[in-house]
Amino acid sequence: MRVPDSAPSLISRRDFLVATSAAAASTCLMAQADDPASTKNTSWPSFRNGNELRGIATATLPSKLEVLWKEAVKDGVQSTAAIVGPHVFVATLGGELICYERQTGKRVWTYFSAERKKPDDFIAGFQSSPTVTDELVLLGDEDGIFHAVDRKTGKQRWKFETGAEIVACAAIVDDKAIFGSYDSTLYCVKLATGAEVWKFKTQDRINGSPAIAGDLTFVTGCDQHLRAINITTGKEKFDLPLERFMIASPAVLGSMLYVGTHESEFLAIDVSKPEVVWRYREPGKDLPYHSSAAVTEEKVIVGGQDKLLHCLDRKTGKQLWAFTTNGQINSSPVLAGSDRVFVGSNDGHVYEVGLNDGKQRWKLKLGRSVAASPAVGEGVLVIGAEGNEGAIYCLGAK
Repeated sequence: MRVPDSAPSLISRRDFLVATSAAAASTCLMAQADDPASTKNTSWPSFRNGNELRGIATATLPSKLEVLWKEAVKDGVQSTAAIVGPHVFVATLGGELICYERQTGKRVWTYFSAERKKPDDFIAGFQSSPTVTDELVLLGDEDGIFHAVDRKTGKQRWKFETGAEIVACAAIVDDKAIFGSYDSTLYCVKLATGAEVWKFKTQDRINGSPAIAGDLTFVTGCDQHLRAINITTGKEKFDLPLERFMIASPAVLGSMLYVGTHESEFLAIDVSKPEVVWRYREPGKDLPYHSSAAVTEEKVIVGGQDKLLHCLDRKTGKQLWAFTTNGQINSSPVLAGSDRVFVGSNDGHVYEVGLNDGKQRWKLKLGRSVAASPAVGEGVLVIGAEGNEGAIYCLGAK
């Protein structure tokens, strides 16, 4: 994903992930998983595993993680996988949506963003993470096409065309999908047919996945605003100017929303007022937050381009600890169990860090860079690495 034109630099679509995951980019959720902390479902159907985008897994992981299988994929992976039942769904920058057998890594089917007449033909890549429902896998591509794919067969059900690339994930609410596009528009379409229900025009590109709370969806992006949109009518509830670009997707808990900015601040916003309650900036650091936060009742965990994984007190914004890696953290952290945080780094590793003390417990070298976010479901962790030598890894107990 690219940072805004008015930001300090442009980043190639092939070189950088906007976490929302992005890493953003991304919501990707099933309708029944409104709050991952309260459901017994052990799948991971979306980017942040629930309407609130809190990044909390409901599945447990073995104490020792080993590589169960891995597969090289064209141009690598920046988006977050989905894990539902016996299958893993992965979207690649080479324009492939792949369904794997979770236990063996065998390909079940492969869907392409466009027809490829020759094996090396360029087709639009997928930066958007897949959203899995009972029948469909949904995601957008770099040409602005939103795809609905049959979950069992891998065949296209329908597609919806927007005016620019789609880098974030879709939120599923009842029989509708909500997603944003770089054409500065938030769309709501019917799951059955792809017919447009409503659309809302913002002032610039939409980077983050829409968070859902009650009858509102919250959307952030390049126009430096936080907007609340009624999910039934498509009408704006409020518009809070923040004067900051937001690449990451927001997370919501109760009346509080948490999101990092491209201007090196992390914000806690009371959406019932609406107003900023606290701001966090790492002393001596002036680097963006493109990672989306994991949020518990007490803590907020977020990665930064300062190479740190930050843990903040949810109520005050005070730093509780910071864990250092050797590369930017654009990957969005995931909490699995009561005290296990997993995150990727541009130093090529995926890490496990203790939630309570911020100490490293484990790491594994995956490749050149890991901007993708972990997916944790059905007893495994799935994560991808970037670049021409990129691969998808499934980790669990042998």
